[in-house]
Amino acid sequence: MSKTKKIIPCLDVDNRKVVKGKKFLDVQEVADPLTLAKKYVADGADELVFYDISASTKNRGMFLDLIEEIAKEVPVPFIVGGGIRTLQDVDKVFAIGGNKISINSAALKNPELIKEVSDKYGSARVMLSMDVRQEGEGKWSVYAKGGMEPTGIDAIEWAKKMQELGAGELVVNSVDEDGVKDGYNIALNRAMADAVNIPIIASGGAGKPEHFKEVLTEGKADAALAASVFHFNEINIRDLKNYLAEENIAVRTD
Repeated sequence: MSKTKKIIPCLDVDNRKVVKGKKFLDVQEVADPLTLAKKYVADGADELVFYDISASTKNRGMFLDLIEEIAKEVPVPFIVGGGIRTLQDVDKVFAIGGNKISINSAALKNPELIKEVSDKYGSARVMLSMDVRQEGEGKWSVYAKGGMEPTGIDAIEWAKKMQELGAGELVVNSVDEDGVKDGYNIALNRAMADAVNIPIIASGGAGKPEHFKEVLTEGKADAALAASVFHFNEINIRDLKNYLAEENIAVRTD
């Protein structure tokens, strides 16, 4: 396989600290986001995601000063999500050094926001994130409010619509697998990859190096996002990429 696959650590931030839970519950503080960001870049992360996980649910603004501080220290593409509701919010993130934005809740309320941002900045800087739960064999639905509230929207159809509106990448987060470490949802990611032409970033379920291999091959994902396995030093990014390279998966190892 010639297409280079990406490994993307995710910083879920609440109260200015990186946190992690299981299936979005039992959230605990892990570390300082700037410290982790620097470590992950040094370890070979291809991109870095900063999710302000409570900005939307608590209806407050983003930690712009913290985002700016991290952006200055991160030479790889820096993706910011959580609390982005308007084109003006996107303007602010890009003005302080963010490279891409990830939109989830706001797109459910106002799908046209994806088009507005894409029209102004280009689809390559617009990432649509969705929290998904399985509803049956080969059927998945989009959930809101941190994976707690059903929307009744079919996840595959939502992905197609978001691509049409200008999303350049899709983060597919399987709530059922989130933080469980039993592996990514291979069928879900494969179905998404077959439905759209834009890169799929798999999220939810990483527990060991083999899980990354599975989702990047059988799952047809273009990138794998993970959090707790990196936060708790269960997997080192450089070691992971060396393993993937040995398994003939194209990754950046410099």
